[in-house]
Amino acid sequence: MFYFKAGILNNKEFTSELSRRLGYTLKDTSDLIASLLSNMTRQLEEGNAVSIQTFGTFEVKKKAERISVNPNTKQRMLVPPKLVLTYKPSTLLKEKFKQLPFINSEL
Repeated sequence: MFYFKAGILNNKEFTSELSRRLGYTLKDTSDLIASLLSNMTRQLEEGNAVSIQTFGTFEVKKKAERISVNPNTKQRMLVPPKLVLTYKPSTLLKEKFKQLPFINSEL
């Protein structure tokens, strides 16, 4: 079941759960996660997209410069271009979430 806003899984909990599922030590699992994230970061910094087949695609995109208006002063200002990290979930992951029963834990 999927519980909306059931909580946040922190790094320690994530590492512990993955370690248990894989049968690896906490140190080996922590090293594996660090290596994975380091490699993903390096690839993104080099301008490559990172696609994980059943999970989705991470990509750095350039957001063009634009003119913005301050709602209080009505002053127009130029917002410079910037790089943003994007994530697009895979079709398989989207379908998996569509199939989950939904329980709103806030009620």
